[in-house]
Amino acid sequence: MRVFIEEIAHHLDQEVELRGWVYQKRSKGRIHFLILRDGTGFLQATVVQGEVPEEVFREADRLPQETALRVWGRVREDKRAPGGFELAVRDLEVVSRPQEEYPIGPRSTA
Repeated sequence: MRVFIEEIAHHLDQEVELRGWVYQKRSKGRIHFLILRDGTGFLQATVVQGEVPEEVFREADRLPQETALRVWGRVREDKRAPGGFELAVRDLEVVSRPQEEYPIGPRSTA
């Protein structure tokens, strides 16, 4: 079931599909934390090694900011996550990668 981030609280403990962009990413050992945005809000998605296929875990590590994604997983409550909820990822699909690193730095006028 496709949902928007603003509706995520209504889907606690359900498997959902989100579509959005990578806003931020950080990793801590066996976990990648992806902050996703979809125009209605922001949501933390966790990609845990051993809970997803190894290729999904490696792909999550290579995602640059502003990559467009489809993400599937289970919604769970987590008070530490932005908004109090997160998505425990089981699979993801890259829809589009940015052509340049984001944000684009100032260009030389020389």
